[in-house]
Amino acid sequence: MSNEPVISIRNLSKIYRDFWGRAKVQAVKSLSLDVQQGEVFGLLGPNGSGKTTTVKMLLGLLFPTDGEITVLGEPPTNVEKNERIGYLPEESYLYKFLNAEETLDFYGKLFKMPADVRKERTRQLIKDVGLEHARKRQLREYSKGMTRRIGLAQALINDPELVVLDEPTSGFDPMGRDDMKKMIAKLKDQGKTVVMCSHLLGDVQEICDRIAILYSGELKVMGSVDELLQSTEQTQIVTPELDEETLAEVKEVLARRGVDVNRVETPQATLEDLFLQTVKESRERPGRRHVPENN
Repeated sequence: MSNEPVISIRNLSKIYRDFWGRAKVQAVKSLSLDVQQGEVFGLLGPNGSGKTTTVKMLLGLLFPTDGEITVLGEPPTNVEKNERIGYLPEESYLYKFLNAEETLDFYGKLFKMPADVRKERTRQLIKDVGLEHARKRQLREYSKGMTRRIGLAQALINDPELVVLDEPTSGFDPMGRDDMKKMIAKLKDQGKTVVMCSHLLGDVQEICDRIAILYSGELKVMGSVDELLQSTEQTQIVTPELDEETLAEVKEVLARRGVDVNRVETPQATLEDLFLQTVKESRERPGRRHVPENN
């Protein structure tokens, strides 16, 4: 792996101006960050924080007011580097009267891919995103989750080195979100670099290596997820369930050391974990069902 960052941003600023050229909004203010090869990088922030503006400047869709950007070693204005980038926007604008196979074949032609390569890539990507059952259906019949899946496949048709995902898990039910997270993890395993913007912080926490949090166009926090979320004020000890006698002895030892026990509780799974486990067990044991006790 190269030591050169896939994305390098230095003192980047973007000012939107009105009709008369007067400064109206400064969307990005002196932003500097690097994205390394092979990592999943999360770009976070509330609405209006500058995430979308930053992504558009990375892709060459907007020009910066000040500062420097390099993407894959090239300036954003070098359109040839776009052949090495895949982009999934927040809203996918695809031809709704084409089916999944026709859509991917069309975008493969834009990259001048040979017919046999297009056919194989189309087949594999449709399988990877879970749309084999709907490959012949027109996109106008797709749900939002299915549209996100074919949008991801379209973003990957050129086998890109850098993948930029804007709200990749929006529009999905929990099963779909889990599938999307697994697909992003697979991209990382393949050595690809992924930059994702998302409002679903739980998803970001689960799959990103590093994050940057923007607010009002300024970089406020950046670092690895584990380091940023680690609490230095508390210690957590996880054991199998303790009986009352053992628990009392543990409390007594801690009390002698002058340590207060804030609370004793049984770890709780998330509702999403419960949902995914229920669906998994239902698939494995389709005849099983819950019967209320009063029946």
